[in-house]
Amino acid sequence: MELGVIGLGRMGQIVVDRVLAAGHDVVAFDLDEAAIEAAAAAGATPADSIAELCDHLGSEKRLWLMVPAGAPVDATLEELEPLIEADDVVVDGGNSYYEESVRRAEACPAAYLDCGTSGGPAGAELGFSLMIGGPEWAYEELEPAFDAVATGPDGHARMGPAGSGHYVKMVHNGVEYALMQAYGEGFELLHEGRYDLDLEAVASVWNNGAVIRSWLLELCEEAFREEGTDLGDVADRIEGGSTGTWTVQEGLAQEVPLPLIYTALSERFGSRADDGRFSRRLANRMRYGFGRHEVQRRE
Repeated sequence: MELGVIGLGRMGQIVVDRVLAAGHDVVAFDLDEAAIEAAAAAGATPADSIAELCDHLGSEKRLWLMVPAGAPVDATLEELEPLIEADDVVVDGGNSYYEESVRRAEACPAAYLDCGTSGGPAGAELGFSLMIGGPEWAYEELEPAFDAVATGPDGHARMGPAGSGHYVKMVHNGVEYALMQAYGEGFELLHEGRYDLDLEAVASVWNNGAVIRSWLLELCEEAFREEGTDLGDVADRIEGGSTGTWTVQEGLAQEVPLPLIYTALSERFGSRADDGRFSRRLANRMRYGFGRHEVQRRE
């Protein structure tokens, strides 16, 4: 198949690379000329504009947007509107709020698939986990691309109608917050507790057969290995919070109690005050591990 990719940041470039590696064709566009050149060097056909990209794709357009959530998505769709029709398919692979995805699906001339994407830059090698909402026929049309970008056929699924993909990803992120908080609190107790422990060794042992082994725990091990048991100059500041806020708001709307996710969200907001919590410092470093988000450092 031939796929048009709009947005060639670190995640968009991974989409390009994995689709090309699976033997498909890619036409690529970004506002940054250097990003277009990098995609072309990887084997994609470069486009100087969205209109040129659509011209390359011909009558049946299969488009994957990997632009920042919010206004950039709407601006891209506005530019695409006169260029796409009902038989075309648009995938929004960013971290959009599910209600916005429902609105966009209703307004878009083409079939609209909201695609929650998990895996971060590590997906360059492993592939992503993709949670997809929208028309079933459109999902089936894009399955070759989803197979390529995900870890394989088991790494993606249609969740339901428009909005459901980003809805599931929203809750996924809420769970992520709570898991990071639990690991942070446990290691904080070990750090402040009765014994002088090598926390890298603890994480390593837990990662080998323990009930609580996971990728996030592997990232804890990485953090202690690279920063030291006391986490060096890693700051007590955890960025992010939008998807966790959406999850808590949805819990309130549905009257579903989410005490762990709410507490984890509160800790993120509380980390913006300088009180030096070890658990927050570890969560700060874990975010670099899975998403290559900048590590906030102490001054």
